[in-house]
Amino acid sequence: MATKKTPAEKPVAKKTVPKKTAPKKTATPKEVTAKTPKEIATEKNEPWVSVISVELDPDNIGNGAFELDWNDKFITNLVRAGYKGKDDVQMVDQWFQDVCRNVLAENYEQWAANQPAAGRSATKEDLGNGKTSVS
Repeated sequence: MATKKTPAEKPVAKKTVPKKTAPKKTATPKEVTAKTPKEIATEKNEPWVSVISVELDPDNIGNGAFELDWNDKFITNLVRAGYKGKDDVQMVDQWFQDVCRNVLAENYEQWAANQPAAGRSATKEDLGNGKTSVS
């Protein structure tokens, strides 16, 4: 699955088609291969998503693409969370954009909280009769 930036700077998820391989021969105990994290999560009926690769535009380092892979349980969880789309790729793309927005918002909030209070001061003026003007 790939999420790529289009010229309009929008991530777009693309589903990759697995390569067809020759039929597997029956493994002897010595030939047993380890399962992938995706296979393990799928067998446990757990959601799984992973960044497979990241590509950067050498002419514009701010542009790039992420290749993602996921299992069916992850899609089920997205649907339960309210994500909609014509296919899995659209739902994953929406989710990925939300994650990116949340990271950006969190970083902005942290930046804003660390800005000096220059120019910001409050003055109080007693107006009498228990009233105060604050500006």
